[in-house]
Amino acid sequence: MAKHDVKDMGLAGKGKLRIEWAAHEMPVLKTITERFKKQKPLKGVKIAACLHVTTETASLMETLKAGGAELTLCASNPLSTQDDVAASLVKNSGMSVFAIKGEDTKTYYRHIKDALSIKPHITMDDGADLVSILHKEEKALLKHVIGGTEETTTGVIRLKAMAADGALQYPIVAVNDAYTKHLFDNRYGTGQSTMDGIIRATNRLIAGSVFVVAGYGWCGRGVAMRAKGHGARVIITEIDPLRALEATMDGYEIMPIKDAARIGDIFVTATGDINVISKGCFPLMKDGAIVCNTGHFNVEIDIDSLKKMSKARRIIRDFVEEYTLKSGKRIYLLGEGRLINLAAAEGHPSAVMDMSFANQALCAEFMVKNAKKLKNTVYSVPEKIDKDISRLKLKAMGIKIDTLTPEQRKYLQSWEMGT
Repeated sequence: MAKHDVKDMGLAGKGKLRIEWAAHEMPVLKTITERFKKQKPLKGVKIAACLHVTTETASLMETLKAGGAELTLCASNPLSTQDDVAASLVKNSGMSVFAIKGEDTKTYYRHIKDALSIKPHITMDDGADLVSILHKEEKALLKHVIGGTEETTTGVIRLKAMAADGALQYPIVAVNDAYTKHLFDNRYGTGQSTMDGIIRATNRLIAGSVFVVAGYGWCGRGVAMRAKGHGARVIITEIDPLRALEATMDGYEIMPIKDAARIGDIFVTATGDINVISKGCFPLMKDGAIVCNTGHFNVEIDIDSLKKMSKARRIIRDFVEEYTLKSGKRIYLLGEGRLINLAAAEGHPSAVMDMSFANQALCAEFMVKNAKKLKNTVYSVPEKIDKDISRLKLKAMGIKIDTLTPEQRKYLQSWEMGT
């Protein structure tokens, strides 16, 4: 059996069935898998992946394995692992997995180092923690690495900062920036799964509530859209004037976070930045306000200040912690401030992860073919990959589109023809 550290190998049977269920809705990845089996574009390539260990991730791992890759997998967030999936990948797929839901910080970083022990040629990251550890604590392994991929907005921000400082030691493709990723995964996936996590954790009625979304990027757009669909009064907080203007045109109220703090019932952060809900917000909130995060790291809510301001804390429901302020007000923090869609629910639906993970698989193949030509910086997903995935998804959905006629193509390429 492959090296591993998972919660319970007895869960492998359940995990196998859930992986099979998710795979039904991932036809693009299935098509890529069939080609990979024949062509073996990743033969001999070692990949260390730091991703959310979910049923959808399992399908990606199977695709990479079909392409000939040797794999290790660890969790990209302490609360995002599905323990039955981790067990199934070890027992039924022979993969090295190091991930336990609820692992402490020490274990989390030990698992990243366990994954890196493969001496990877390619890294596959979700938040850039693996890349960060590799550059700071496991520098000797950098000589083996030819390239990597990054899935999240937060991770891309970190990697671009590394590249700007001249610290990044190998090329990385920003999978998050692919249209077939952020326009669908971030918007529709995050929108649905965030609402799913909030409702599972609280069982509160969304209709009629004042629902505050911090950040109007693609994730924030998705959450706001779904909250509005549930009947909530949605307020957006933003620092970007263009996004604030867009949110206004989309029909939402816009105001500073401290103004929203006074009237909100449910708060969701979706910015990728630190202390978005800060110390000054908590005393302004209603008794019973619910706060949660759908950004990658648990830094968007100032939890340390909330702890210091509270006279009592208790777990009142699974994934719901009650903080009683010295004033007597109660504030409810969901999922320890970590991604609520994975802490309290199952993450994005497989149909949308189909495209995101198709990008991961094809970008791994791209990196193997092109790494020697690339500089140590962050690259966008090649347009051809993005469009190929779109075509495969449309074909799987039974949707046909038009093509340009020779006359139309010539017109678009000319400048002589006028009105």
